[in-house]
Amino acid sequence: MKRLLKWLTGLVLAAIVIGAAVFFGFVPAYVEGARNNVIDHDPYPVSDTAAALHETLIVGDLHADPLLWSRDLTERGTRGQVDIPRLIEGNVALQVFTAVTKSPAGQNYEANSAEAFDNITLLAIGQLWPLRTWDSLKERAIYQAEKLHRFEAASDGHLKVIKTRADLEAVLDARTRGEKIVGGILGIEGAHPLEGDLANLEPIFDAGHRVFGLHHFFDNELGGSLHGTGNTGLTEFGRQVVAELAKRPVVIDLAHSSPQVARDVLAMTDEPLIVSHGGLHRFCPVKRNYPDDLMKEIAATGGVIGMGYWADVTCGDITPAGIAKMIKAAIETVGEDHVALGSDYDGSVETAFDTSELAALTSALLDEDLTEAQIRKVMGENMVRVFRQQLQ
Repeated sequence: MKRLLKWLTGLVLAAIVIGAAVFFGFVPAYVEGARNNVIDHDPYPVSDTAAALHETLIVGDLHADPLLWSRDLTERGTRGQVDIPRLIEGNVALQVFTAVTKSPAGQNYEANSAEAFDNITLLAIGQLWPLRTWDSLKERAIYQAEKLHRFEAASDGHLKVIKTRADLEAVLDARTRGEKIVGGILGIEGAHPLEGDLANLEPIFDAGHRVFGLHHFFDNELGGSLHGTGNTGLTEFGRQVVAELAKRPVVIDLAHSSPQVARDVLAMTDEPLIVSHGGLHRFCPVKRNYPDDLMKEIAATGGVIGMGYWADVTCGDITPAGIAKMIKAAIETVGEDHVALGSDYDGSVETAFDTSELAALTSALLDEDLTEAQIRKVMGENMVRVFRQQLQ
């Protein structure tokens, strides 16, 4: 009997070990691959003219989420949509890497409860993030910043984390000398990592974050989300946070905030604001895309609107040709100085091309009869202008 119990105990322990190995070793990678799929496709056409032009562009992307996943960004990935080698292949100069710290179960664009089960907690445990991140949104933001700094150290000079205007200029200067280098800018997707305490802004800023989204898919201490339970504006705490951010060398991101929060921020600040990733309501009339009049007010601050690459904001065609059509409509609506790229790569969206294929977008923009000057602005110069102004 004792021998049988010992054998059964050993069998149970072995099953636990095997189950843990499967869960921690395979499940997170499987989830990432499924959530960040690139549709199978033949190579997109890139004219010789477009290829030559693309090599001369400053290309920038206002939003991607690869820091959420357990993947070495210094290696060319077999899953996901963005990493350093693919950024270099796509001639990307600047990439905003955003820290996702909370995501409600059942996430949707219409209404989410802040009390819903948090998917990022399970992901943090499954990917064996440090224990300090399992119950702290602030620590999740700091940990993802630490990850990017580790990738910088291991990148053999191909990644530079940008915290200041001098860092930005150093990356751009290096690229004019022909160096294969990407500037990485850190940001938070929603200010809930402050955990309701303005004092937490300092350690998050010190970790390197320079883009501060106010909301994600749920209402938080700052006020209403575009996808929350009501179109509420800034709370008193939210006003304190915005006032403090306006004093700092950072960029405020209105993506995912309620329209009323956006209007409250517009009334409080005189700095360029961004909507880092989304679409144009005129082109795709869905709740996720702010009304055109609000987009025009945001553009009037000198800010930029990042055009996303996924179907929910484009209402269909997510090929380079489809994204180019939305960009052209955005230029017609808010002006060529206020449109940028905001892919949402690796943000649990399916795309039709990854970051290594951005020359195809340049080619598609030429096919839409955009001028070379307009293409240069949209592909990165507008983004550079905002960060040059805001960073110190």
